[in-house]
Amino acid sequence: MAVVPTFNEVGSLAQLADRLLGLDIPTVRVRMLVVDDASTDGTAQVADRLANAEPERVQVLHRASKRGLGSAYVDGFGHALAQGVDLIAQMDADLSHEPSALPSMVEAIRGADLVIGSRYVAGGAFDRHWGWHRKAMSWLANRAVVPAILSLPVSDATSGYRLWRRETLARIAPSVSVRSSGYGFQVEMVFLAHRLGCTIHEVPIHFHEREAGQSKMTVPVALRAGREILAISRQHRPAARVEQP
Repeated sequence: MAVVPTFNEVGSLAQLADRLLGLDIPTVRVRMLVVDDASTDGTAQVADRLANAEPERVQVLHRASKRGLGSAYVDGFGHALAQGVDLIAQMDADLSHEPSALPSMVEAIRGADLVIGSRYVAGGAFDRHWGWHRKAMSWLANRAVVPAILSLPVSDATSGYRLWRRETLARIAPSVSVRSSGYGFQVEMVFLAHRLGCTIHEVPIHFHEREAGQSKMTVPVALRAGREILAISRQHRPAARVEQP
């Protein structure tokens, strides 16, 4: 099941669903869960139409307000886990994450607990139209800040294109363990998986510029994500040992 958070993505959601549900992955029945944060542009109605047309493959989780990307994923993961789904993907709704990369991620997860679609491993790339300032923020987070403060064994800890085993998400228990509600959620989830000793693989992806709508990564959102990333190691500090008398 692919968990896809949405807020005002009316221009891309139907196309994403068409590409995603059209995938032919042996032994995998691709399904889609749209988690909509009270979109105002008709996204929720498009999602409902998709679910009505493909009730066995598309579900919609309507939330009453915009509460952040991390919060949307936590709710989506909980919904997927409750249904007993074996593999749970996460991806953006704006077509920046190409569904055609999912089969290689499914293949990679045979030997892993988490697979990350990475822009920084060999073969990975950014869209040439992606703004220099966003590339700079991504580079700073993944090549400087995250390695310096968290020492994670991945090259793209902020990537939002991922594939999880249900057992891995169940062990992490995002609804009780995750503190970040914004984009820092992506890094925090990798941190928690690594701390549990999970095997993490990365596969190359080409990150596309969105085809419709506006980016949610504004300067205030980026600053909030930075604060969340800086707080991760402090919030998940190992409990102090209590000396026995």
